[in-house]
Amino acid sequence: MDWYETIFELIDMRSFSNLWFWIALAVVWSTASHWVLGVPFDMVARARRNGGQSAADLEDMVRINTNRILFIGNVSGLWVLGLTCFVLTGLGLLGFVYRVEFAQALFLLGLPMSFVGALNLSTARLIHDEQSTGPALWRRLSRHRTFVQAIGMVSIFVTALWGMYQNLAVGPFGS
Repeated sequence: MDWYETIFELIDMRSFSNLWFWIALAVVWSTASHWVLGVPFDMVARARRNGGQSAADLEDMVRINTNRILFIGNVSGLWVLGLTCFVLTGLGLLGFVYRVEFAQALFLLGLPMSFVGALNLSTARLIHDEQSTGPALWRRLSRHRTFVQAIGMVSIFVTALWGMYQNLAVGPFGS
């Protein structure tokens, strides 16, 4: 018996039936909703609750990260956009035209995260332009987190539906 067959029978290498894919999906979205513009959301709650030095620390971290995000967007934003579109188009074609399941999985992870990246840039620009501090900053970051969580819920739902379809089509009812 070929040992490659034995290993691939033991470890299912298809994406949507692999537990590691679902763990990675959960980690990606929990991380995206916890780190708001590169700042852990517990800092927002602490600043809201305690004020003082906690609020000053939050404002400093948000200022540093928004300046970093805006700098990257201004200096290499078009290159990042072009590369992201190229990669997502390639994954979309490989996944849904040529039916490569791994590319489908990466596409279903990457496309919604590109929306989160655009939302990060937009929120950073709003915070920078408004010079948000205090309660206005906390509301802006909370609203941003809510939008990221909404994108994540829709993404997980669509990925779960597609994954169930793939598992049924390839598994017992498919070819």
